[in-house]
Amino acid sequence: MRLLFSLFSGLVFGTGLLISGMSDPAKVLAFLDLAGSWDPSLALVMLGAILVAMPAFWLARRRRTALLGDVMQLPTAQGIDRRLLLGSLAFGAGWGIAGFCPGPALVSLLTLLPQAWIFACAMLVGMLIFEALERRKAARTPA
Repeated sequence: MRLLFSLFSGLVFGTGLLISGMSDPAKVLAFLDLAGSWDPSLALVMLGAILVAMPAFWLARRRRTALLGDVMQLPTAQGIDRRLLLGSLAFGAGWGIAGFCPGPALVSLLTLLPQAWIFACAMLVGMLIFEALERRKAARTPA
């Protein structure tokens, strides 16, 4: 049941990304081009996503288990630290350069766009480097 729900959720999310244009790098770059021919339509997509997510997170905070019975695991960090700022800068730079962020890049792999494949490979390499650095840091930190 969990696998089917995950598949359904992924299909709905991917379909939403395709319909909204979030998987089109040209549309994303037009949204980020505030000094040129700015396309505000993705701001409406983001606003709609926030409006849908807000009540869901509000309800989730009041639950101990998820709908399928798993333990509810919501983020607890509230501070802004160096790692958050650097990660945000890296994410924003990648989004601005390539016109992709992780979800739309994975959806775009199905279009066989070379840019999507290059971005996804670079993203995977970045994730592997991060994981290796985290393991190295944990090994140096006394328990």
